[in-house]
Amino acid sequence: MKSKSNDTRPFGVMVHKEIADHVRSWRFATLITLIVLTFIASMYVSLANIKSAIGNANDPDHTFLYLKLLTTTDNSIPPFHIFLSFLAPLLGISLGFDAINSEQNGGTLTRLMAQPIYRDNLLLAKFVSALVIVSSLFLALALLMIGGGLILTGVRMEPQELLRILGFIAITIAYVAFWLSLSIMLSIRFKQAATSALTAIGVWLFFTIFYQLVINLIVKSCLPDPALLTQAQIIFYNDLILNLQRVAPNQLYTDAITTLLMPSVRSLGPLTMEQMAGAIPSPLAFKDSVLIVWPQISGLLASTVCCFALSYYLFMRREIRS
Repeated sequence: MKSKSNDTRPFGVMVHKEIADHVRSWRFATLITLIVLTFIASMYVSLANIKSAIGNANDPDHTFLYLKLLTTTDNSIPPFHIFLSFLAPLLGISLGFDAINSEQNGGTLTRLMAQPIYRDNLLLAKFVSALVIVSSLFLALALLMIGGGLILTGVRMEPQELLRILGFIAITIAYVAFWLSLSIMLSIRFKQAATSALTAIGVWLFFTIFYQLVINLIVKSCLPDPALLTQAQIIFYNDLILNLQRVAPNQLYTDAITTLLMPSVRSLGPLTMEQMAGAIPSPLAFKDSVLIVWPQISGLLASTVCCFALSYYLFMRREIRS
């Protein structure tokens, strides 16, 4: 029992040290400030328009007050979950782009590896410490939103709303974890922190901006004229385009959180007229919404695991000498 305690203690010390380093860094403080300011701005716009949102009887989701706080907008600024699809990758990249190469360039990696600790504990400590900070941040924002909504409106939160908000937080953490594992992998692959940061930002810009343009160009050049296609062929090609778009992690994240925060969403793909004919606009149960977005969630988790596994492989085979 004593041996097990001694084996786990260095890992805990490294996690605490990494958390302290992140909290004291200016780049982390800058991104946290930016996320908090966007959260405050989004909540202000949502609260200003919440009366009309919950008073719209034609909206199947009008009874979910706390979900409306995350999705309601007057089109002056995007809702908070759209902001996160842009800011969450930057948060993950900022926490991991210099995780390993800065230690090696500073000469501390050799001294760390000379201590009686496992090499993989260092990599795990870098990853776990960043996830602890990210989880604490989004949980704090969620509690702030729930508490503020309860004080200002006096409306009790339904259990399904709480589950959906917790699901939204979990998916956001998984989304940040993907970019964190990717940036850690790049910090192992490249010796200079600037190179790994620019590469990670380049990957983020490609999937956020250019990937959609590439898909549109391919579609216009390769697919036949829609006027010559049958309904079944149109649905097939639409499914193909959606599946190509879902290679991008930001598309997986947007699909997943949109379905969770809007319970009336029943499908993420095209529907035929026969499928729409008997559909009654009504919110789905939380379990049904999770089943709809489970492919997106599993895709994010699988991408994160693959990036971290590659990081682990590269780091364990890396020569560490001054």
